[in-house]
Amino acid sequence: MTVIAVLGLGEAGGAIARDLVAAGAVVRGHDPAVAASGGIIQAGSEADAAAGADLVLSVNSAHDAVAALRAGAGAARDAVWADLNTGSPGLKRELDALARRAGVRFADVAIMAPVPGRGLRTPMLACAEGAGDVAALLTPLGAGIEVLDAEAGAAAGRKLLRSVFFKGLAGSVVEALEAARAAGCEDWLRENIVAELAAAGEHTVDRLVAGTYRHAARRAAEMEAAAAMLEELDVPPAMAAASRDLLRRLSGRPPAGGSGAAPMRAR
Repeated sequence: MTVIAVLGLGEAGGAIARDLVAAGAVVRGHDPAVAASGGIIQAGSEADAAAGADLVLSVNSAHDAVAALRAGAGAARDAVWADLNTGSPGLKRELDALARRAGVRFADVAIMAPVPGRGLRTPMLACAEGAGDVAALLTPLGAGIEVLDAEAGAAAGRKLLRSVFFKGLAGSVVEALEAARAAGCEDWLRENIVAELAAAGEHTVDRLVAGTYRHAARRAAEMEAAAAMLEELDVPPAMAAASRDLLRRLSGRPPAGGSGAAPMRAR
């Protein structure tokens, strides 16, 4: 039977661990703040969980990832250490180097969608030396893992690049609707946003990028007015002000505060 250690039994780690148990794996879990349940075997430390495991899934936090690896790597010599935490590519490369020095194969694994409701079926990207082994171990248990032929950090980088887009989009929608609520036209704006998103197609990105570069100066002035309106509505204009500053940079004008950043050039 496949033996898997899961370090971190919070929302994501707990859901994945329970699905692994249901799929027939032996799962040892360690989390100083969450007790193991649902068939997960309680381990007293990272090393206890990792000893004799085929795979270690570190799903605690980016802040704890290095400490967890250092605490458990000595007992994980025959395992693959997969770090599933959302961290920077630099952190993943640091973890890979630490694992190599400890004689442990490492995989940078990026969780590409919310885990609740999906659990082990959540889409994942994996790279680095141990990526193929992670896929070979987890795919038969129900996981969906895309393996990248790349060094540690590539999977994390792709996730974070997507986050720049998606979390930025979500932030803009939240801010715009908050302002529309204060202005008394939230339903109208919500319908407008839905219509725009529904109409998006393969050429939408090209249109948005080309238009932003071409009309940066005019749009910077427009977003200056938008930020001022939000302040009048007592809504902090975080996203509007960021858009204004980006457009100023693209048009060759320094952002508010005089950072003097050089303008980007369209390619």
